[in-house]
Amino acid sequence: MRAMVLDAARKPLRYSESETPPEPGPRQALIQIHACGVCRTDLHIVDGELAEPKLPLVPGHEIVGTVAAVGGDVTRVRVGDRVGVPWLGWTCGECAYCRSGRENLCSRARFTGYQIDGGYAEKCVADERFCFPIPAGFDDAAAAPLLCAGLIGYRALRLAGDALRLGLYGFGAAAHIAVQVARYRGQQAFAFTRPGDSVSQDFARSLGADWAGASDELPPEPLDAAIIFAPVGALVPAALKATSKGGTVVCAGIHMSDIPSFPYRILWEERVVRSVANLTRRDGEEFLAIAGKMPVRTTTERFRLADANRALDRLRVGDIEGAAVLVP
Repeated sequence: MRAMVLDAARKPLRYSESETPPEPGPRQALIQIHACGVCRTDLHIVDGELAEPKLPLVPGHEIVGTVAAVGGDVTRVRVGDRVGVPWLGWTCGECAYCRSGRENLCSRARFTGYQIDGGYAEKCVADERFCFPIPAGFDDAAAAPLLCAGLIGYRALRLAGDALRLGLYGFGAAAHIAVQVARYRGQQAFAFTRPGDSVSQDFARSLGADWAGASDELPPEPLDAAIIFAPVGALVPAALKATSKGGTVVCAGIHMSDIPSFPYRILWEERVVRSVANLTRRDGEEFLAIAGKMPVRTTTERFRLADANRALDRLRVGDIEGAAVLVP
């Protein structure tokens, strides 16, 4: 089995070949991987911004593949099923969070490509509870970004509420899906990019954004809500300034630089700042149904598995339009 392995933070991934592929345990499925998205969270892990990953580690949590074998007591998937495996890879099912439908907050949760070997490989093992059917109509590479960029974007949209005018700060893999869902829901979408990034602004408009400009600009109308996908804490006060009374600013990343101090007056009038943590199975089931119905159009750039380091380098400098996807 070929894989790209992280041995230590801030080091390039190592190409590995093994004659012993993983084997599924009880309630697990062995997945033959066809595609795996390259997510900014992978970059945070590789760059040491998310502490204490399992090492050595196979990163990757936007996995699309076919069930090749199953362990004991498996009832949700069968050999031959095409499934997707997301970031949330295991929860206890027993704590107060799990029992109240908030399994994304489970204190014992384990994550794909972080504490569980992920999709930068030809095969992986996944908990059957967190294997989602992939809608027909998507090829494997096109479906891969749905498993995190799509799912986290969808959860962020839910937490942003019924905003008519929605701002999206950072127009990468997640935002390029979220803007389509927002327009499908009848929302106006305002895209914010790095100053001077006319390419991303044109890309946003091509996907239905009503307006696109720089993150240091104010939109033509006050926002009802904003979602920050870029891991830049300075965007929080910028988004608050752009948001009308009672508006919500959602921080959608798992990692963000420190939020600078800001005057209370831009938070006052019942504005809200909140974060998004992980996803739930409900998010996965709802979003993938919507994605197939719309359908969502993902823009991808494909890389060979052995070129994972190059894909991460391109993502690090913002040189990917849409999403990077590894195809073993």
